[in-house]
Amino acid sequence: MKKIRNHFIWTLALVVLGVGLFAQNCKTPADNKNKSVVTIADTLPWAQKMAETLMADYEKLWQIENRDKPKWTYTHGLVSLAYLKLWKKTGDARYYEYAKGYVDALIDENGIIKGYEIDKYNIDKINSGKILFIFYKETGDVRYKTAMDTLRKQLKDQPRTASGGFWHKKRYPHQMWLDGLYMGAPFYAQYGLEYNEPENFDDISYQILLIEEKTRDAKTGLLYHGWDESKQQRWSDPETGCSPNFWGRAMGWYSMALVDVLDFIPEDHEKRNEIITVIQRFVEAIVKVQDEETGLWYQVLDQGDREGNFLEGSVSSMFSYSMLKAVKKGYIDKSYLEYAFKAYEGIINNLIKTDEQGKITITPVCAVAGLGGNPYRDGSYDYYINERKRDNDPKATGPFIMASMLYDKMKK
Repeated sequence: MKKIRNHFIWTLALVVLGVGLFAQNCKTPADNKNKSVVTIADTLPWAQKMAETLMADYEKLWQIENRDKPKWTYTHGLVSLAYLKLWKKTGDARYYEYAKGYVDALIDENGIIKGYEIDKYNIDKINSGKILFIFYKETGDVRYKTAMDTLRKQLKDQPRTASGGFWHKKRYPHQMWLDGLYMGAPFYAQYGLEYNEPENFDDISYQILLIEEKTRDAKTGLLYHGWDESKQQRWSDPETGCSPNFWGRAMGWYSMALVDVLDFIPEDHEKRNEIITVIQRFVEAIVKVQDEETGLWYQVLDQGDREGNFLEGSVSSMFSYSMLKAVKKGYIDKSYLEYAFKAYEGIINNLIKTDEQGKITITPVCAVAGLGGNPYRDGSYDYYINERKRDNDPKATGPFIMASMLYDKMKK
């Protein structure tokens, strides 16, 4: 009888152990969140409140977006850049280490980026390369330079439209998207500055001006999300090749590209003033569709009074950042500071929620949107307003952290 009882106990223990191992192997992405309870001081600046919130919710930066394994993505590169800017401002090494943990989870001892496939020519993959300049400078670790060189090689071979613009991806032939200018141009420009490739500035300037020429609506000054030079896509206008709507975040990406590339393009470059003129046209157009009551922008920029449209967190954060930086750098008149302050304060007053631990959330944020693909995304109004939403999506939190630092400095 004792033997039977002991056998039962051992069997039960093995079953419990097996269930535990099964549960561990079947974690949902949400289980990767850091469950430690923290309290975030109300006195912290908003940039740090957001940074501390994400660090409390996600032990590792690569877990943001509820990922269950590291992936080389533009979103994590965006948030990492925000943390590095915050580290430089505050001197808090935790922010540096949080970002460094992301790249170290993905770049092996030979400088190979895990999971990255150069032959897909996805320009989104270039964006995270911007943070490698900082880590290489700080550590001298050649792995980071090797990874940068790999991304630079992609740009050398990136397929182009007949008119000379980078395709957004190899599987999206003949197409330029506004998003792609942010994904590729700042890295391309910084590489040109750091490693003596002045011809990069000519190429970048040309592409910035090309996409504006092809996508800018003469009546509103707003830019369409994408342009298909072949005019073969179902979403493309048969005469212009443009997609049918002004998606907020697409213009948000482009706005950040404009102000960021000028950090690297020399003052005496012949196209620099033309890029500044693009910024001025751009800002003039977006303030006309800024919501008068809140200072925010809609998911579909010019249709705020249409059913289903909503004030969206990522475009509002991106435009806030870009306008604040453009005023600070002297690219646009100081009178636009009023609009920039109203936009940033509109985020705080309308899109930020604070919980009992002091953690903050930006909501709502469009999780993702694109053109073409399978299932097919037609760029219609209904498509944009019905895409899924995600609270504290990195496409809002990263620009919000960067906008917060600019706001705090300029408000003083």
